[in-house]
Amino acid sequence: MNTHSHTNQPIRPVPSDDIRRQSRLARPDVDESLPHIGLVGDTYTVLLSGDVTDGRYCLIDMHIPSGGGPPPHRHDFEESFTVLTGEIKATFRGKKTVVRAGETLRIPANAPHNFTNASKQPARLLCTCSPAGQEDFFAQVGVSVA
Repeated sequence: MNTHSHTNQPIRPVPSDDIRRQSRLARPDVDESLPHIGLVGDTYTVLLSGDVTDGRYCLIDMHIPSGGGPPPHRHDFEESFTVLTGEIKATFRGKKTVVRAGETLRIPANAPHNFTNASKQPARLLCTCSPAGQEDFFAQVGVSVA
């Protein structure tokens, strides 16, 4: 049987389409029904929640002002950041890296990390967490903002 090269897991056939699951178009700049969450001075907009992705992942639009970003932390899920505008300084296991617009940084589960917007301009990131759940945590600890 064939296996995936990285995980050595068996390759399974693609299951049938589940027509109960629908596509979703997220328009963060105009859709007021999307949750906007203020946390540590940043604004996070949940574009796709685990409810929409069947728990597979969530997608969060992050607006990070100058000096913003979360403190050092770690968690038990995979995370990636794609910088859309601006740049961030990321620290991963103590190593600092500048991540600029158009670049993506992946953080493996359980690894200590943080990032900050050290520039004078705001930064905008897309954050993917897999599996989903981080969006629920943000909703619990953050504050709803317009």
